Amino acid sequence: MDMDNGKITCMIADDNEIDRLTTLSFAKRYSFLDIAGTFESAGELLDAAGKNPPDVLLLDIDMPEMTGLQLRKQLMEIPTCIFITSYPDYAVDSFEVAALDFLVKPVKAERFAVAMQRLQEYHSLRHKAELLDCTLGGDTVFIKEGHEQIKLRLHDIIYLEALKDYTGIVTAKKKYCVLKSLGSFLLENMFSSFIRIHRSYAVQKHFIKKISSSEVLVNNISLPIGRTYKDALDGVKI
Repeated sequence: MDMDNGKITCMIADDNEIDRLTTLSFAKRYSFLDIAGTFESAGELLDAAGKNPPDVLLLDIDMPEMTGLQLRKQLMEIPTCIFITSYPDYAVDSFEVAALDFLVKPVKAERFAVAMQRLQEYHSLRHKAELLDCTLGGDTVFIKEGHEQIKLRLHDIIYLEALKDYTGIVTAKKKYCVLKSLGSFLLENMFSSFIRIHRSYAVQKHFIKKISSSEVLVNNISLPIGRTYKDALDGVKI
């Protein structure tokens, strides 16, 4: 993201021309989006992104030769990816490759607007994370924001969210973002009360209210369960 002008560069791939033009039409409504290219195949986007990586990918999934999921796996260094597909069954797979959002066709303008709000918030958090520092001590997390030091009690953290090299620290009052990976947090002994439920999420056990086959409810927030993490939840007592 170019913080000097607030622009988020974007590339779109969809083998269906009408769907591709629809996504482009929606994207053009947002002044913060800089459309770096539209492509009718994953291979074409892959070549273009290799030369000038964008900040976000808007991808169809069911494309010939290379699917949107396969494309995303080759471009994991790109901060954000939003899938737009006719097949809702791909939802779990999409979040396994760190999708920011998952839209089902035909996409309505209101739903696209929600995705764009998430996109802006995420990139704003990434920028703020570069200005934050985080230290650990006892049962406390200290977050340095400019000249201010924020003290968080470990007991008050509901869940941690992986944002590539960053981690969102979510409490009932606010979400912080720090330049430290989720995996690094979970290696700390003080975070032993957290359990990883997904590639992108680790929740504090005492906040778990309900566990279903696909979701965990923590403090009235529903979070997805990754397929590779289901076994870890078997012994959790609610």
